[in-house]
Amino acid sequence: MNKSLQSLNFADTFVDRHVGPRSEDIESMLEKIGYASFDELIGDALPASIRYYQPLNLGKPQTESEMLADLRQIAAQNQVSRSFIGMGYYNCITPPVIQRNILENPGWYTAYTPYQAEIAQGRLEALLNFQTMIIDLTGLPVTNASLLDESTAAAEAMGMCIAASKRGTSKTFFVSETCHPQTIGVLKTRAEPLGIELLIGDHRTAVFDTPLLGALVQYPASDGTVYDYSDFAEKIHDADGLLVVAADLLSLTLLKSPGEFDADIAVGSTQRFGVPIGYGGPHAAFLSTREEFKRKMPGRIAGLSQDVEGQTAIRLALQTREQHIRREQATSNICTAQVLLAVMAGMCAVYHGPDGLRRIAERVHLLTSVLREGLTRLGYVLDDSCYFDTFSIDLNLLKESSYIRNIEANQQPVFDHSRVGISLDETTTIQEVRDLLDIFALGSPLPFAVEGLTLQAQSAIPEPLQRKSAYLTHPVFNTYHSETELLRYIHKLQEKDLSLTTSMIPLGSCTMKLNGTAEMLAVTWPEFSQPHPFAPLEQTKGYQILFEQLEAWLAELTGFPGISLQPNAGSQGEYAGLLVIRKYHQFYSERHRDVCLIPRSAHGTNPASAVMAGMRVVVVDCDDEGNVDLLDLRAKAEQHSQKLAAAIITYPSTHGVFEEKIQEICEIVHQHGGQVYMDGANMNAMVGLCRPGDFGPDVCHLNLHKTFCIPHGGGGPGMGPIGVKAHLIPFLPTHPVVPVSGKDGINPVSAAPWGSASILPISWAYIAMMGARGLKHATEIAILNANYIAKRLEPYYSVLYKGSKDLVAHECIIDLRDFKKTAGIGAGDVAKRLMDYGFHAPTVSFPVMETMMIEPTESESKAELDRFCEAMISIRKEIAEIEDGQADRSDNVLKKCTPYRSASHADRVDSRLFSRKSSFSCTVGPRTQVLAPRRTN
Repeated sequence: MNKSLQSLNFADTFVDRHVGPRSEDIESMLEKIGYASFDELIGDALPASIRYYQPLNLGKPQTESEMLADLRQIAAQNQVSRSFIGMGYYNCITPPVIQRNILENPGWYTAYTPYQAEIAQGRLEALLNFQTMIIDLTGLPVTNASLLDESTAAAEAMGMCIAASKRGTSKTFFVSETCHPQTIGVLKTRAEPLGIELLIGDHRTAVFDTPLLGALVQYPASDGTVYDYSDFAEKIHDADGLLVVAADLLSLTLLKSPGEFDADIAVGSTQRFGVPIGYGGPHAAFLSTREEFKRKMPGRIAGLSQDVEGQTAIRLALQTREQHIRREQATSNICTAQVLLAVMAGMCAVYHGPDGLRRIAERVHLLTSVLREGLTRLGYVLDDSCYFDTFSIDLNLLKESSYIRNIEANQQPVFDHSRVGISLDETTTIQEVRDLLDIFALGSPLPFAVEGLTLQAQSAIPEPLQRKSAYLTHPVFNTYHSETELLRYIHKLQEKDLSLTTSMIPLGSCTMKLNGTAEMLAVTWPEFSQPHPFAPLEQTKGYQILFEQLEAWLAELTGFPGISLQPNAGSQGEYAGLLVIRKYHQFYSERHRDVCLIPRSAHGTNPASAVMAGMRVVVVDCDDEGNVDLLDLRAKAEQHSQKLAAAIITYPSTHGVFEEKIQEICEIVHQHGGQVYMDGANMNAMVGLCRPGDFGPDVCHLNLHKTFCIPHGGGGPGMGPIGVKAHLIPFLPTHPVVPVSGKDGINPVSAAPWGSASILPISWAYIAMMGARGLKHATEIAILNANYIAKRLEPYYSVLYKGSKDLVAHECIIDLRDFKKTAGIGAGDVAKRLMDYGFHAPTVSFPVMETMMIEPTESESKAELDRFCEAMISIRKEIAEIEDGQADRSDNVLKKCTPYRSASHADRVDSRLFSRKSSFSCTVGPRTQVLAPRRTN
């Protein structure tokens, strides 16, 4: 194309904005590691046998403007209809100050999980607010810092019941038939592989003659009825079980809390606290429990601590992440949360305070009472059950058949074939109540004024079920009620944290890359943020178009023809993929296949997911180069040949290397009747260069919050869709409310049919703007950046694993183990010292203790890579001063905070990042509890 024609192209080419190094930098970096071109570099880094050379069918890359225009057209295919469906999802008002300053703010959505408390006090305080809110409203003293959704939280609670029970006493768990159908579906998924018998029935009449693991009830029930579970709690406890209550959080401002009627665990969603429905997610779920069960809880807990000077600070406490410690003995594979959404929900409670939340709930309840009063006056027969915001109308009670025909034409029965359910919410107006009454008046004028019904409408909550206990009494919930004050509070917390707005976050295995602004814009468009996940499909055609295109693109990029978008986290993807394999073996009458081979180097969620999928884990050794030991793999595959179900392989390996024998690994497993599951955490090293579906694996999950640019959001949201080969497509996840797969599919793994659907436009936008060439180029740069860092640090640190051509993949591991002996310095000390230079530390002590795994991603510029390398080189010199006796082994800059002040870095160092004095000891529970420090630095 000549120059004059080139000048007609749009200037907003996204690839150049996503990729950090400029063309002149790329030449310099290639030269530094000894290569003249990308072709030479990639040719040596990747095994030639797995390269994919065909052009990818993704269409031409779009500019930001073109992409947004196309996405607008897709969004327009969704009808933004007013939903009265309920069933765990409700319209709500997202306060604009929270939407703009948290949800749409990269200072919040690009931050990482707050493992390094010194540079995460803002997020941790926001999570402590969230936990305090849950503790107060549920009446139970301990909670975690959010889970994925209400249904999976209920499944985690069932897992807690198993962990808390006496071994072998019972394998029965009761579920009330009044629970949300999606929750019952997820419980079926979780129960079957673990051999748990689910008893689904009427909690009012159930009799338990033998011990139970526990029971789950809905409060209020899915049809809106509010039951008093006090007697049922006693019945469950008499059967040695634990009572789990799935509670609506807003209703708990008016209803007696679960803790007050002796529940053991409460779960639910905080979606209606300012988080849009988003066609099913993401939303922050919660799980609270009694003090005695806190060490059985899944997920993360933020707790109050003291630092070495006695000052209060916050950190992740009782952060079990038990899959890293217990691995195949773990009872949960939870590795993430919904932090960004938990922050929003907690901040909504901060903004409204206890009085504001109660006013919202009272208004919703009053409008529901007005609607019921109006229907009664129209001649409808309603039961006299207690309710909060939802009730049902039994069409069988209507005398005139024309009523039934007309109502069924205008409403969708949501509970069964004879009952229509109606749920009101925070956004309901008196005009909408009038509109509903007009529908049920069947064309006749209303014989009353709707506003006048408020005088006759009575609270339906009987005195024994009314909330009398106080909640949200902490000053944080009673201070920031003006927008000015809340804005300043949000900003104050943000200033305490490090995010991608501050510096690179070079976390190996986590891929903290650019989350482009253009990719993020559609998340808050009403067409994507407001649809109900159970809305009729004809109202969500835009979402269906987006799903179809995204699935096709992911299939093209991975080589897997079948894609399920339902798993809403990487761990959920692992679990779903292994369940698909399990179902495949069962379908072909090989139910006995239950052995899963997993390399010793695997991420801890791999063995945890396998056990949860009903498999027995057999560990395979790794060789000295970090690769799977083929001799050990072959021996164990032969040993377990008759029962081999699967093998889990991370590729590139957990050690950051492209294993050259990957095809042979897959062949060995297939020869013995097993399926190969590939952990796709490192897909950022493969996109556009090779496709796992072509070189052996049968299943793979994708971390869309890594490779495909959904932001980490402080530790969540995420998405973990799976791709499968053709023979496994029939077994992809189904859903009990909205069919998304065939009759042979596994039961759902997430509450919503397409998981956290509202963040899928981010990955769609990324692929649309990058195109085939851009995606390939991004992968090449990711590999270049990692090898550049490895080469620059090689004279100062040992790079632990490399391929046969002396190259790493998209991340490198530097060995710090000797420094313990030579200088008394551990990997944690180096990590904390990096904070003094203004960086988030790389992944520490995984997959090898006392090492750092560094992944720069393709989005970081050469200048930022050099700044990081210079900081690491300077730290090495500081270690040398200790080794040479120039600095004391216990009193030095790595052990105690001394900000780095050299001329080359002084302008990038911010004293607000320094809280190195904080060597924390943690507790959980009320904010007033503080323990003494375990140790000092």
